[in-house]
Amino acid sequence: MLSNSKNYKWLVVALLWVVALLNYLDRQMLSTMKASMQVSIVELQTAANFGQLMAIFLWIYGLMSPISGLAADRINRKWIIVSSLFVWSAVTLLMGFAQNFTQLLALRALMGFSESLYIPAALSLIADYHDSKSRSIAIGIHMTGLYIGQSLGGFGATIAASFSWQATFQLFGFVGVGYALLLMVLLKENRKKEEYNITEVSENKIVHNLKSLFGNTAFILLLLYFTIPSLSGWGIKNWLPTLFSQSLKIDMAQAGPLSTITMAFSSLVGVLAGGYLSDRWIQTHIRGRIFVSTIGLGLTIPALFLLGFGTEVWHLVGAAICFGLGYGMFDANNMPILCQIVSEKQRGTAYGLMNMCGVFAGALITNILGKSTDQGNLGYDLASLGGLVFIALGIFLALIKPKTSK
Repeated sequence: MLSNSKNYKWLVVALLWVVALLNYLDRQMLSTMKASMQVSIVELQTAANFGQLMAIFLWIYGLMSPISGLAADRINRKWIIVSSLFVWSAVTLLMGFAQNFTQLLALRALMGFSESLYIPAALSLIADYHDSKSRSIAIGIHMTGLYIGQSLGGFGATIAASFSWQATFQLFGFVGVGYALLLMVLLKENRKKEEYNITEVSENKIVHNLKSLFGNTAFILLLLYFTIPSLSGWGIKNWLPTLFSQSLKIDMAQAGPLSTITMAFSSLVGVLAGGYLSDRWIQTHIRGRIFVSTIGLGLTIPALFLLGFGTEVWHLVGAAICFGLGYGMFDANNMPILCQIVSEKQRGTAYGLMNMCGVFAGALITNILGKSTDQGNLGYDLASLGGLVFIALGIFLALIKPKTSK
């Protein structure tokens, strides 16, 4: 059977790489097509209404993440992934037929629900297929799909200009639905049927698992270590084009591509380099993944200061490259480090909680930096996040001591 092949674990990464790309592409397209959509749907002419479409996705995605993690630990992950992809692709397709703001809002909420199911199940499945020799690089390769999908999402407006925003949603929705059908055939779960504990999904069992996780000091430290850098990660993701435009005094048509392409490329290099180094270092030191992760996060600290106070092109581009490289190294190692400190049966739940905290941090900092932008303090406030990252990095490096390298 294909699933018993020595190389099937890499086919799993390849199959899920496409899903990861679609995951970010489908959610990001909306952010670029406001101008096209507001002609047909007049409510989108106000920034407040457009912000509602963006915000409802984040809040539902965040609230659902722990539940998605619980599901990933107890239900066949293949079917979670396939169902998640099918539903959010169908939602993308239906957005191309939306006639009013209310329909778009409801569909965007459903997209937040369906997309939240994917990451905990996918990362847990990859982690189970790969041992300590290849786990970080496998997850790193998968993460490049997210970065590329985010970059390609920026071309939604380009396609919409050539055709229409309705056709753009319909096209990518149709592609996703078709790929979900292909995934039904090719993707295989690697747990045995008897390992599923569907009957144990009770209130007492869930409470017991959550108590177990929050009684694990190492997990609490990792949760904080993941959440605090998420402030700067989401801040850069959402506000870097604005920062480039303001600091370099160029229009958004130039600032947008310059900032996003720089970040996407450097982050892609970062996750691959971070994954490779981590898989090598863990073979000789039990804290190898932690060292690679903290080195990467350390690179983001001077990058944030230079982004905040730089005024020349080489200042900002160099800082963006440094930030992307470092954050990619950090990103590639969160699930592998998690595998060292929680049991195999709790990985989905644990990562779901991390995902929730990271998304809520993103929603919080996006709002704060929006106010900073209006007050002319965007650069200063972004730079100040470097101090928080430094504190989180120091505490984690000093206190986290995993007991296994697997």
